[in-house]
Amino acid sequence: MKTNYKVAIALVAGAAIGGAAIQGLHAQAKPKAYGVTEVETLDAAATAVFVPAVVAAQKAAGGRNLRTGGGKIVAMVGAPPQRVVITEWDSLEQAQAFYNSKAWKDDLALKQDKAQKTIRRYFVEVAQ
Repeated sequence: MKTNYKVAIALVAGAAIGGAAIQGLHAQAKPKAYGVTEVETLDAAATAVFVPAVVAAQKAAGGRNLRTGGGKIVAMVGAPPQRVVITEWDSLEQAQAFYNSKAWKDDLALKQDKAQKTIRRYFVEVAQ
């Protein structure tokens, strides 16, 4: 009978230690961030070239495009933007690093000026 108690106590202790370890790992993880960009198309042909280049660059930098660029927008308050692009990033720092990178500033931003007018761009970090 004492062996059963020892096994039960060992199981409970193991579960408690495992739970504490998992909680600690979750606490160390940085929250995800989302980049939201509202744009208006200036030149459809230039946009058709620009968008795949941006998606590829974001993917190379760790971003994940949520494919909202061509989706339907329904305004609840105020006028809706013409186009909304949402990109998921592993952290706010990763998103900021991409938009501060040489690839964005020296190449992609110049192409964007011909293809699209950026109305607003911001990042939202997921609250923990």
